[in-house]
Amino acid sequence: MKILFGVQGTGNGHISRSRELVRKLKEEGYDVDVIISGRKEDELKEIEVFAPYRVMKGMTLVTYKGKLDYFNTMVNLDLVSLMADIVLLDTAGTDLIITDFEPVTSMVAKVKNIPSIGFGHQYAFPYDIPIAPGNFFEKYALLNFAPARYNAGLHWHHFNQPIFPPVIPESLYARSALTVVKEKVLVYLPFEEVADIASFLAPYDRYEFFIYGKVVKERNEGHLHFRGYSREGFLGDLMESSGVVCNAGFELPGEALHLGKKLLLRPLNGQIEQQSNALGMVKLGYGMAMARLDGTILADWLQMPGGEPSRYAKSVDYIAEWIGCGHWEQLPKYSAAAWAEKY
Repeated sequence: MKILFGVQGTGNGHISRSRELVRKLKEEGYDVDVIISGRKEDELKEIEVFAPYRVMKGMTLVTYKGKLDYFNTMVNLDLVSLMADIVLLDTAGTDLIITDFEPVTSMVAKVKNIPSIGFGHQYAFPYDIPIAPGNFFEKYALLNFAPARYNAGLHWHHFNQPIFPPVIPESLYARSALTVVKEKVLVYLPFEEVADIASFLAPYDRYEFFIYGKVVKERNEGHLHFRGYSREGFLGDLMESSGVVCNAGFELPGEALHLGKKLLLRPLNGQIEQQSNALGMVKLGYGMAMARLDGTILADWLQMPGGEPSRYAKSVDYIAEWIGCGHWEQLPKYSAAAWAEKY
């Protein structure tokens, strides 16, 4: 089977989970051609498994100080380039298109009538799961940014719907558990300014905060430890930490739940997916949420104990098996099997 696989490059979570599924599909012998859009090629990290791949402009969401910037998102939208990529893309011999919230491949599948599968957290929202009120535009964009004919949605809980558990990086299954340091907290708030994060955390000097995000210079300032991008270093700090403070994306909270870390989410303002994730996290009792960098909530959260590891099954094994069976209407059979197993 020849597969065209689209990856949304704007978020590291998309790249992380797509990396695992692409690797699995290639191991199974599929011919996988990858397109990444939404970020410049020199800003992409650890994408060797996607080779050979192509990078396209696609569409990029712009944020500022923890809020989605709709105006600059629209200003940066290049419809001419987007349509050219769709029309000119060679899909000869393609049997299936898989899109991880990537609009070029999604639109190509529709225009050229090629079967398509949506892979990722966003594809859980057509089902009956917690969703924030939002407005019409936000809900429409979430459901129609990169639609597909079939949905391999992911979530932290099944909600009795045909969705899969989170995709956990292979390295978190393979490596031995590190000793958890009770006072160590991982902080990943890429939509916040570093100075704002430092002010937020500074009063709580009983704890060691390891801060990732918009860090330009790696440094230590007392109990605040600023770290530049390093997937290996990040996963090591995640394993050792007792808790995680992060935006309300999907992949990192899933990894934290898998390991049994306590969670404090700060959803991106104006982003209905993150608002919905925070809502779902609180409803499930898996963690806490704050609408802004709120020191009072942080103080309460720091006193909380951790949870039990969720030990999610290897979702990509079940998703790859479902893809290979060719009977994509049998999705509930494979998603139920994934939830029935604990790693």
